[in-house]
This record gives sequence, structure tokens and C-alpha cells, in this order.
Amino acid sequence: MSAFEAKDFDHHETVAYFDDKQTGLKAIIAIHSTALGPACGGTRMYPYANGDEATTDVLRLSRGMSYKSAIADLPLGGGKAVIIGDPAKDKTEARLLAYANAVNALGGRYITAMDVGIGPKDLPVIARGTKHVAGYDQPGKPGGDSGPATILGTFIGLKAAVRHRLGVDTTKGLTVAIQGLGKVGMGVAEKLHAEGARLVVADVNPAAVQHAVGKFGAKAVSTDEIVTTECDVLSPNALGAILNERTIPKLKARVVAGAANNQLARDEDGAALKARGILYAPDYVINGGGIIRVAGQIFDWNDAEIDRRVRGIADTLMQIFRRSDTEGRPTSLIADRIAEERMARGASRQAKAAE
Repeated sequence: MSAFEAKDFDHHETVAYFDDKQTGLKAIIAIHSTALGPACGGTRMYPYANGDEATTDVLRLSRGMSYKSAIADLPLGGGKAVIIGDPAKDKTEARLLAYANAVNALGGRYITAMDVGIGPKDLPVIARGTKHVAGYDQPGKPGGDSGPATILGTFIGLKAAVRHRLGVDTTKGLTVAIQGLGKVGMGVAEKLHAEGARLVVADVNPAAVQHAVGKFGAKAVSTDEIVTTECDVLSPNALGAILNERTIPKLKARVVAGAANNQLARDEDGAALKARGILYAPDYVINGGGIIRVAGQIFDWNDAEIDRRVRGIADTLMQIFRRSDTEGRPTSLIADRIAEERMARGASRQAKAAE
């Protein structure tokens, strides 16, 4: 299957395949859009079953990064890279440096960062071979840890949704069900507890659950129960596709606001949530703190500017919520339209500049 025939191909500007015989590197870099700036997105290393599976993943993920950067109003486009291989067995210094050469081949149109299988120890190795890399600790630049920015953006985004749907300015006294207690989920739980929210939690890691129970007085439920538990707000911070034709009819929350990626199983699920009167904070909007932090490194923004932009997530969500009410369309669709409008304006500016 060529990229052109793939169902996730969306007029991507570039899909580049790299096969380095000497090191064994097999990688794909997809640039979806540079209408707003250089494409940015992490590199994922995963033992894909075949090239078609890897192509599908990189096309889908790169398109998502275009929308994430556009809705965050960043001077960045969307791109993604995948390296085919098991990071536990196949990752070598030589292969990472060969990958850096692949990034260089795109002439600065793609800037890479971390993703599944590529972590903080790997990016400095890649940076030895290319300057087109961000999202890790570098001397003289904002810190590379995107976790705090993602936590803050998710928390203030959740509060914006509560304000719009429930008409209150605080989560004090509200019940929030948190699915997933990783770094972001636990951070959001801590902020909610400090504000006086009642927490219901679930995670596949029993130690994380016990920590939340002991520290925040949270109620623990099973991972099967958490999505449909009785609550005011459901905050998904783990798996994708949890909002689907099976779970949506059973939801008891009035707001869904969390940092997990790809929460909707299908596009139609956004309409199903709206039909039930459940306000959905689109995932790639509310979890945009991470890409904002990466952009801060790329463009040398200070911490105050990064914080201002992360806090702007609340304003963006309120714009989406109000437009959804006015137009009678799902918030997920409204977010897509705003991102597409921004990319179209960027492409128009580029075209005029080239005349």
C-alpha cells in the first residue's frame, strides 16, 4: 500500500521513507502541514507488524499534530515520525544517529520530539546529529518536561468546561472521576483535591490507586466501572476510544474533560455526546500544554509566555463551547473547523508571499 491509497492520507505534504542498510534503521516521517510553520511532532519507536501498519500510524498521528498546533495558535505545523523496531531490543546509538540524518534530509521542515519508545535519554543522542529536535532539557532553554504544562492545561480546561456546563467557577464539592493515574492524571487529581473536589479514581496500577486514596481521600473503583460511574465530571487520562456507542448511553457525567488522546472512537461519537447534553472538551485542545512547552523551546519563549499560552487553553475551549451552542454542532467538530480555518489562513498567507 502506498501512502496515497491509505485511508488516513489527508493531502499530506510529504511522506518520506528511510532505510539505512548499515544501521538497520527503518523509519517513516510524515509532514501533514507546514501552513503555520515547521511541522513538529514526536518520534515513536514501535515493533509494527509491517510497513502498512507503520504508515497508517504516522499518517494519523501527523494529521493530529497539525490540528493540535493550530488550535493552540502556535507557529507550528504537524508532523510525526515512526521507527520500526522494538525499543527494548533494537534501539542503538548508531540507529538514532542515522535517524538524525533522516530528519536533516527534510531541511528543517520537520522538528522531532519524544513519543512512545523514544525518551529523554534518546533525544540528546539524536541532537548530536541534528538541530531539529526539541522537548528535552537543554542548557539556556525552558525545561523539556511537558508534564506540568499538560497538567495545568487540563486542569484549567476542565474548570472552563465546568463553568460553561454547570455554571460554577470551582470544582469544590463536585465529584470528578479520573481514569488513569499516570503523571498527568495524578497531577490533575492533586489540583482537584486542593480545590475541594471529591475524587473517584481507577488505574491498572494498584499502587497509584492506593496513593490517590491515601493522599486525596479518593474513592477507588475498577477500571471497568470508572467511565460510567456516578459523577459530575469524567476525566479520561489513560486510554483512547473510551467514548463510543457502548459507553456513551451509560455515561452519568455532565462534563467530559481529560488529557487522554483520541477519546472519541468515531467522529459520530461527538454528536452522540451533544445529543445527551454532555459537554465534551476536545482532547487535543485540553491536552495542548505539552506542545506549547515544546514550542517554547523551539522559539525561546520565557516561562511567563509559556504559562500565558497554556492558560489560554481555557479561552479557546470557551470559544469552542459557545460556537457549539450557537451552531448546534458537536464541540469536536467545532474544534476541527477552527483548526482548519487557521491552517487555511496560513496557507493563503504563504501563497501570497510566494507571488
